[in-house]
Parts: sequence; structure tokens; C-alpha cells
Amino acid sequence: MITNIYGQPVYTEQDLFDLCMTQPNFNFNSAILVGKKIAFDPALELNNIPTLIEELTDLPLTVSEFDKVFRDHWMMPDEYKKLDIAKYVLDQCTHPEEIQRAGKELLIYQKRDLFPLLQYMKYLVDLMRENKIIWGVGRGSSVSSFVLFLIGIHRINSLHYDLDIEEFLK
Repeated sequence: MITNIYGQPVYTEQDLFDLCMTQPNFNFNSAILVGKKIAFDPALELNNIPTLIEELTDLPLTVSEFDKVFRDHWMMPDEYKKLDIAKYVLDQCTHPEEIQRAGKELLIYQKRDLFPLLQYMKYLVDLMRENKIIWGVGRGSSVSSFVLFLIGIHRINSLHYDLDIEEFLK
């Protein structure tokens, strides 16, 4: 197994065969096959990422260029890609002050082109709940985001504790 210039593991057919024989529980979700350049993750196939990987393997991209390409291709079901995240967040609000705070934060997220990230975070929370995976109450500056609280990323109501969103944006 080798890693490409982006630090991703890249396997030959022989590497994959050896892994199957020696480590039957190996997670093939991130395996990329050298030569044929086939991605083994079904989510990658659904999002047309194998072609993207094939196109990127021979291109001299900087890390930031590589990051931008994959940032534009979130691996989540279409229902989450099509989710109007702003409407979802605002629908979670029960008081005018919550709507005002959520609206302020949503404008910040929109300005920074982070709606796909919020959609993915909603998908991640739903996936963890569905599989009964426990995650923490909240950590670091992310607890100052009321939008993340409404999505379910953490359980600290930043509006109740008067936490400033600017703490999260530092």
C-alpha cells in the first residue's frame, strides 16, 4: 500500500487480495484501486467519485485545490443534498428570539458557503441516531453555534447561555 500526495491510501489489486486473506475485517470503504482506479465505497459510486478520483490521480493539484474539488462532492444521500437546511433550522425554532439568532447564524454560514456542511452534519446526526451511536454533549467553540444545536450536533443551547457566535468563528 502506498499513499498519494494527498495522504490517501492507494492499493494495488495484489494489496487488496492480500488484505482480504490476512485481514477479513478490513474496511474497504476508502480503498482506491491503482490501475483501474475503482473506488470500493458505494457512496463514492453514487456520487460519481470514481471518475473524479481517476481524473485527479494524474493532475498536479495543490492540497487546497484538491480539498475544494472534494468539498464540492459531499458523500451523502440525495435527500440531504436537496434538503433546504435553512428552512429545516428555522422550523426547529419555537420563539422569535430563536428565529432571529438562527437567521443571523444562517447568513454567516451562507456567506461562507457552508450550507453543504450543515446538510452533511444533519445527515451525520440522523445516521448516528439511527444506529444508536452516542456522541458528546458538546465541545469547544462549536457550542456557541445555535444552528449546530438545532441540527443536533451538540446539546448546549447557546442562546440560553448567551454564547456569542463569534467565539465559534475565531
